[in-house]
Amino acid sequence: MDFTDQLLHWYQKNKRDLPWRNTTNAYYIWLSEIILQQTRVEQGTPYYEAFIENFPTLKDLATANEDAVLKLWQGLGYYSRARNLHAAAKTIYFDLNNRFPEKYSDIIQLKGIGPYTAAAIASFAFKETVAVVDGNVFRVLARFFGIYEDTAVAKNRTIFQNLANELISKKEPDLFNHAIMDFGAMVCLPANPKCSTCIFNVNCVAFLRNETSILPTKNKKISIKNRYLNYLILRKNHEIVIQQRTEKDIWQQLFELPLIETPSNNEEKLFTDLSNRFPNSTIKKVTANSIKHKLSHQQLHINFYEIDIAAFAPNQQKVSLNDLHKYAYPIVIWNFLKDFFKLEKN
Repeated sequence: MDFTDQLLHWYQKNKRDLPWRNTTNAYYIWLSEIILQQTRVEQGTPYYEAFIENFPTLKDLATANEDAVLKLWQGLGYYSRARNLHAAAKTIYFDLNNRFPEKYSDIIQLKGIGPYTAAAIASFAFKETVAVVDGNVFRVLARFFGIYEDTAVAKNRTIFQNLANELISKKEPDLFNHAIMDFGAMVCLPANPKCSTCIFNVNCVAFLRNETSILPTKNKKISIKNRYLNYLILRKNHEIVIQQRTEKDIWQQLFELPLIETPSNNEEKLFTDLSNRFPNSTIKKVTANSIKHKLSHQQLHINFYEIDIAAFAPNQQKVSLNDLHKYAYPIVIWNFLKDFFKLEKN
């Protein structure tokens, strides 16, 4: 029995029962794949179900307000995924007469859809023979076949894509793609893979050479940038000021509090600046220690300052505490607001 047959045999006995696998609806499959980028299945499933409930058809998503989409996405991070999802839905509905493209070459033209997602939709919804290659697939193929090329180097990914395209079942491309991803997620784990019970351990190069800890090879180092964000709770009675992030930066189009970003965490200087900016106002730091929030390439150090003001400026967007939940915020800010104001609604 060859690699493909063994894998499919294993999958029939061990496959995960996931809601988006019980359909060939391209919209549902696409939605699940976008949600599961950078997101664990356990975390993503409730979001998938919430999106299906609120936007049961592609038309519902395409005609929705972007703020509503972002609010539903709140907590998943990488918010460009949600904006691209919404933009692509509008393209399909308004420009393609609500017909989802059926070929990989057409699907990949949609905003926010790369090779992996296009392959997933094409194979799962339309049974096109094109292999998916994600982190799980890199790991399984690199270990079994002993591929040492660095997966962080773009040109090397072609090696894995070509190999996966050779291995994929021509009759059941959808099942093969599900199978190899499940195998990477359930058996060929990044750390502590289940080699002793693995169906491939007799022929797996990494297992036989005791190299599961070094394969796949990934040498690209990520440079982490520190940022210091100081949020102002400008408050008058039961109303505060919020604002929307419109620049091309983290959290684009999400709401936040008025912000002062500083090059370092210089609390004394910030208090002086705030005192000059808000004379005769009580200024109180309400975070004992900076809240640290890690993004893919950034480490955020966040503090909050409460300032009671006499009046709101004409250009400020004010909102009552009872209505705070209606807006989409970065999850770190929303979690703070919920706790600080003891809000019940999500």
